[in-house]
Amino acid sequence: MFAAMFGSVEQGIIYAIMALGVYLSFRVLDFPDLTVDGSFVTGGAVAASMVVLGYNPIVATLFALVAGFLAGCLTGLLHTKGKINPLLSGILMMIALYSINLRIMGTTTEHSVSRPNIPLMKEETIFTKFVEFWSSLGIDQALNGMLASMGVKFPPSTWGILFVMIIVTLLFKLLTDWLLQTEIGLAIRATGDNKKMINSFSANTDYLIIFGLGLSNALVAFSGAIFAQYSKSSDVGMGIGMIIIGLASVIIGEAIFGTKTLVRTTMAVVVGAIIYRIILGLALRVDILDASDMKLITAVIVILALVIPQLFEKQREKKRKARRHAERIAALNVSRGKGADSVAQTGTDR
Repeated sequence: MFAAMFGSVEQGIIYAIMALGVYLSFRVLDFPDLTVDGSFVTGGAVAASMVVLGYNPIVATLFALVAGFLAGCLTGLLHTKGKINPLLSGILMMIALYSINLRIMGTTTEHSVSRPNIPLMKEETIFTKFVEFWSSLGIDQALNGMLASMGVKFPPSTWGILFVMIIVTLLFKLLTDWLLQTEIGLAIRATGDNKKMINSFSANTDYLIIFGLGLSNALVAFSGAIFAQYSKSSDVGMGIGMIIIGLASVIIGEAIFGTKTLVRTTMAVVVGAIIYRIILGLALRVDILDASDMKLITAVIVILALVIPQLFEKQREKKRKARRHAERIAALNVSRGKGADSVAQTGTDR
């Protein structure tokens, strides 16, 4: 049980970077960008291909981020310069990226121009050297010994990946907070809130949309690159449903923690991704459910995350209305009482 939950938290933190990207496009820019399903794979494909070809894993991961940025910019160009519907722009780019990703992974083999997957079991990844260094510190033994004393039978093999991903994810979260509070970040937020208003200030909204979508998909591709190295494999189908996972993370986080401030909202998105993976992991432990039911479980989680807060809000609104009604009646009774007292006082004076 603990091992399964630990794995869910690890994956949730990796997906949190992708969820931040989805937050930028769907919430900040108000752009329904379906490029995510393709750019997630693009990140994994670029990183895995470069690792297999002998490049440093860190360099490969950074190139994956750049590839995602370019994919997002192309989606923005289709919408702004090509005047294509936002939803259709994302769909077209997602379809195009499927073939592009096959071609990217095909660069690792001489037998064909395309390749559906790349195994990384024998390759050095971004986690390999760090895990070796982490193991030499003795922290794993101390933490696992503590868990053993608490009765946990199957402790994790290493805590290093969780530690480094917490650092990396928080770094991206802080960078996102900082960017959205800069001048260009405020302009991007204003574009999502009211495009006509920001246009009236002579701002180049086309550039802002292109740049915003580029940033969004850069985060998604970076997450894909990390996930490919974490799972020791890059597959052309690993991005299916990523947009739903990202939306689920955003919705769950916002429903639980609220959106009063920007810093609070981005943290809610990060924690929402972790909660989503934990819920999914717990659901898959139910006997009647199977791994093939993952997409169904995801859909149910999203539906519940959307519906339940509305039900609670309706209940709170009813209580507020009842309270206001009671206060009005009380105020009316008080005014009537004062009126009766004044009438009685007048009669006494006479």
